[in-house]
Amino acid sequence: MQRTVPEPQPEPPPGLPVLPDLAAHLSAAAGRTDAEPPGGAGPLRTAACGYWERRGLDTAPGQVLAAPGAGALLLALYAAADGGVVLPRPCAEWYAPPARLLGRPVHLAPVPAESGGMPDPFALLETVRRARMHGDAPRVLVLSVADDPTGTCPAPEQLHEVCEAAAEEGLWVLSDESRRDLLHDPHDTVVLSPAEMLPDGVVVLTDLRATLVPAAWPAALARFPATGRGAELRAAALDALTGLDAPLSGPLGCAVTHALGEPEEVRARTAAVARLHGTLAAALHRTVTDAGAVCRPPRSGGHLYADLEPLRRPLATQGIVESTALERKLAPWAARGGHRFGDAPGALRVRLGAEGLLGTDRELRQRALDAPDPLELPHITEALTALARALAALTAAADG
Repeated sequence: MQRTVPEPQPEPPPGLPVLPDLAAHLSAAAGRTDAEPPGGAGPLRTAACGYWERRGLDTAPGQVLAAPGAGALLLALYAAADGGVVLPRPCAEWYAPPARLLGRPVHLAPVPAESGGMPDPFALLETVRRARMHGDAPRVLVLSVADDPTGTCPAPEQLHEVCEAAAEEGLWVLSDESRRDLLHDPHDTVVLSPAEMLPDGVVVLTDLRATLVPAAWPAALARFPATGRGAELRAAALDALTGLDAPLSGPLGCAVTHALGEPEEVRARTAAVARLHGTLAAALHRTVTDAGAVCRPPRSGGHLYADLEPLRRPLATQGIVESTALERKLAPWAARGGHRFGDAPGALRVRLGAEGLLGTDRELRQRALDAPDPLELPHITEALTALARALAALTAAADG
């Protein structure tokens, strides 16, 4: 039987320039020949405790696991939970593949109109009920308090309702908090961890590449509840990580341990990235909504999720009737079609990101980080203008 040719993946944009302080620590540890033990060594896990305590979550080293990337950590957690997985639709690209690799059923529950990152609580209950009717036993709900792909943050009261629904159904909540430090306006957006609402039933995840370390340094953390049930889940996840035999490298472990201490240079970089992403995401939002798309205002990180369904008729005249075609047309702006985030391929939805405006040159990206107003930089202005023109050309085709 002929194999299906895999759909080509868009080239990932380069990350922001590496912080010299982190590069120096990695270089200083380059002579270390041993790897971190599975789950991370004591110093790394202790540093992670400080990281979470500064965010209001008291943590002991025995509650922490470190892994060489968020995908590996999620794979270990799904293996440990041993059951079906419920995801919001849309959701981050890396949530579903580990479950499918393990053969775990994946159930998608739509997000509410107000924000992404979590399913509507009634949709969650209905999704679990239907899964059980078909013989599946969902064990895990993954949600995000600072969402990729939508760039939104669910309101605390909404989050509380979802956590209560998950607890009623006996689900573990895996809370992805990778982008919680990238709020565009920290005074206007309240972010709470589900671990503050449901301390016995929540595992907190963070992909450190979102804020603390460079995009090319795979490192992620999980914080488990301080309960017997939490300790059992951690032990099972650690067994899975050990079986993967893909440890965090020793030099990288040293650099990550330093970053988790959040010295002044690291804090300043995180704040600069949040400001840059906020400015560019707001500009992208204005551009796509001016073109007629529907889009939730982004509140965190550098992404937003545009729905071009109101423009279906003019887009159809150019053969754009699904998200794969939309992705190809908007590829220069780091577009990724909604099919990659769990949406139906026929839905005209696409994620756009600030990285698509920064250019591929390291100097240009550093200039954007340093600029008081990135929108005054010529290369960013040109990228936004080109996007506006591309959208206008796509949606005006049927009017002539």
